[in-house]
Amino acid sequence: MAKHDIVRAGSPVLRDRAAEVPPEELGTKPLLSLVRTMVEAMRRAPGVGLAAPQIGVAKRVIVLEDAERLMAKLGPAERADRERAPFPLRVVVNPVLTVVDEAPRVFFEGCLSVPGWSALVSRAREVEVAGTDEHGAPVSWRVAGWPARILQHEVDHLDGTLYVDRMLTRTFSHNEEAAAHWLALPVTTVREKLRA
Repeated sequence: MAKHDIVRAGSPVLRDRAAEVPPEELGTKPLLSLVRTMVEAMRRAPGVGLAAPQIGVAKRVIVLEDAERLMAKLGPAERADRERAPFPLRVVVNPVLTVVDEAPRVFFEGCLSVPGWSALVSRAREVEVAGTDEHGAPVSWRVAGWPARILQHEVDHLDGTLYVDRMLTRTFSHNEEAAAHWLALPVTTVREKLRA
């Protein structure tokens, strides 16, 4: 399998609406290969989600996975506040996202296509996604908290939207600066201090 680099902000593929995957492509070798490549790229980064446009392929395919090792630095209170828990690999082709609970949840968010930076982003607390897996089997997943944030972030990619389009701009920070000054503070305090 060829290594695929993750496309960075500025590439046109990240700003266009990705194409629907036609039914006749489901379960085919090219689609299965795309999904394998996406999973490898996501894990290598490491990240918790990846959309096909992030490896330069303008198709409506996302992969998501949150492993215990990726949240090892978070204490129990932080994990509970973010509603973050591990979940196994998920593949969704042609995802359709529905907001279930619009209650805004604001946390720092980053992106593999905007490496080294993060900002506070408001997302809906609970969503449901419907689509198929790479073989064409129906997929439906209703989630709240961090998995809901990941889903919203990845589906945004399919519509040409990056988190920087939704961020609270005054909170945009280099990851090292965010870690040094903001990540240990409650979000309300960060917003107050940065007037965001």
